[in-house]
Amino acid sequence: MEIEKTKLDGVLVLTPKRFGDDRGYFSETWNRKLLAENGIDLDFVQDNHSLSATPGTVRGLHFQAPPHAQDKLVRCGGGAVLDVAVDIRKSSPTYGQWISVVLSAENGKQLLVPKGFLHGFSTLEPNSELLYKCTDFYAPESDGAVHYASPSLGIDWQLGNATPELSGKDAAAIDFADFTSPFE
Repeated sequence: MEIEKTKLDGVLVLTPKRFGDDRGYFSETWNRKLLAENGIDLDFVQDNHSLSATPGTVRGLHFQAPPHAQDKLVRCGGGAVLDVAVDIRKSSPTYGQWISVVLSAENGKQLLVPKGFLHGFSTLEPNSELLYKCTDFYAPESDGAVHYASPSLGIDWQLGNATPELSGKDAAAIDFADFTSPFE
């Protein structure tokens, strides 16, 4: 597995090897022992699967506050998404900075998003599926969101001039400028 660091400490792009032939391919997307040998030792307790039918759907920016903060390992099982992580660790030199990575069924890339980061994605193709592993269970009392289009973040969601499809929760999320992070 190829492990690539990003400009945000702890956010990694993991690209599993694929072994293919004329029938398709096989890929090992998670190997606890191999990744622990590379300093990634996580105990995943929940897997999630999201389908977005329409290109231009935006989900996020989401987080779970302590004591139920989550590390996430995100991959695309069908279609393609622009996956985004934003640093919200108050003491971090990269606080408020973000990275984006195209995750697709074709490229097989995965994004490791640690605790202390906002996470979201926009769909680039129809019927895009996101699969992600989490290190804590969903806890509605710890759930939070920041508006995807917060001007101070300036994230390019690759939407062009299209109006994104949003949930009510995401449309009503607060601006990053008004956000107080629960992560030190």
